[in-house]
Amino acid sequence: MPDKLTAIVDEFASAPRDVVLEMLLEYSDAVRPLPPEFEGHAGMEQVPECQTPFFLKADVTPKGAVELYFDCPPEAPTTRAFAGILAEGLEGASVGEVLAVPNDLYQRMGLANAISPLRVRGGTAILQRLKNQVSLRQAVDDGGARQ
Repeated sequence: MPDKLTAIVDEFASAPRDVVLEMLLEYSDAVRPLPPEFEGHAGMEQVPECQTPFFLKADVTPKGAVELYFDCPPEAPTTRAFAGILAEGLEGASVGEVLAVPNDLYQRMGLANAISPLRVRGGTAILQRLKNQVSLRQAVDDGGARQ
């Protein structure tokens, strides 16, 4: 797992419950606006496990760094926070680092004690779909131009 994401996980895991909720709100602001090419969610995958409309796109640069794009309405701060945590923690990470992120990330952060199981399940689905996209993208790149 990248050092930035490890630091975020550790920070959440050690924080009191009331502070965790405040921290989540801060990360909801970390989601950057979508570039114009994703207008209308073109090329993005919806995560139907989320209670709110959530879309993501993971790409791999020619140098092997993962680029992440998320879209979620501002009125869904917890779900946006999941995106903000992943965006901040995985910015510039390699394919291997992203694929090594544990599937129980949000439980390790202690979020299961602060938010509903349904929200944790949605966040877990976001992570799984992100990892699937990275894995598929890497497989395409390995089988194509990079040989």
